Amino acid sequence: MKIVIIGSKGFIGRNVEKYFDEKGYEVWKADVVVDYADTDRYFLIDASNSDYNTVFHYQQYDLCINCSGAASVPDSLKNPMRDYYLNSVNVFKILSAINQFQPNCKFINLGSAAVYGNPKQLPVEEIAQPKPLSPYGFHKLQAEQICQEFYSFFKLKTCSLRIFSVYGVGLQKQLFWDLNQKAKSGDPFTLYGTGNESRDFIHVYDLARAIELVAQSSSFNADIINVGNGEEVSIKDAVSIFFEFFAGDIEYNFSGESREGDPLNWKADISKLKSFGYSSTVNMKQGLQEYYKWLYE
Repeated sequence: MKIVIIGSKGFIGRNVEKYFDEKGYEVWKADVVVDYADTDRYFLIDASNSDYNTVFHYQQYDLCINCSGAASVPDSLKNPMRDYYLNSVNVFKILSAINQFQPNCKFINLGSAAVYGNPKQLPVEEIAQPKPLSPYGFHKLQAEQICQEFYSFFKLKTCSLRIFSVYGVGLQKQLFWDLNQKAKSGDPFTLYGTGNESRDFIHVYDLARAIELVAQSSSFNADIINVGNGEEVSIKDAVSIFFEFFAGDIEYNFSGESREGDPLNWKADISKLKSFGYSSTVNMKQGLQEYYKWLYE
């Protein structure tokens, strides 16, 4: 299978590229990052005016995986236009190029569980009513609708993944990165929320495996698929597990105040993903130990 990964220089993109490369797939890459050392099978995208025609005009692919886009709820509240462009407009541009040059190429868009907002019940199924709490969530929902549009009107083979909380070696933002930054100071610190908020964490290696299974098993009829582990972990327990690897006691507390745009509790129904053969291979303690070693190796 010949694959092109859009957003190959990002945290998820790098890991997905490594996974598929090690599996023996022919992998091409595209991103806005200038990298003179990476010229083999790499397309440089103009960040100021993204154009994907070159990516699809001269090469034929079996599958395009879109790992690009903004991935910050707080930033989407500060810069909603930027978030809209990166998470919605670019998906339209990619699909337009696929439609023009190679309509048989399958397309997987990496979306987000942020489309759910605060689900009425857990585990949340793909059929639950989306209620985003942030521009980021709205724009990820719009990307799903764009995938549906190109499937419905142009018969492109599309699939949207609602990915829950991804972590792993190389991630330089979000919960565990922030915890490390705060812990390094040696001073007591305060975290948002009560600690009883919860997430469904998935290691980036398992995410890459899930993408491969989707590529092999999805009908690509504008499918929507939850990608998580189907396990609810409280933030206070996640913090506690991570800090087990640090020397000495780390003093922190929870403010009790929620941050705008953050959902309260998440747990994915992954019945559909499991039907493709998915099961987790990296438990949270193992994954966070690897992350800690990466931070301090």
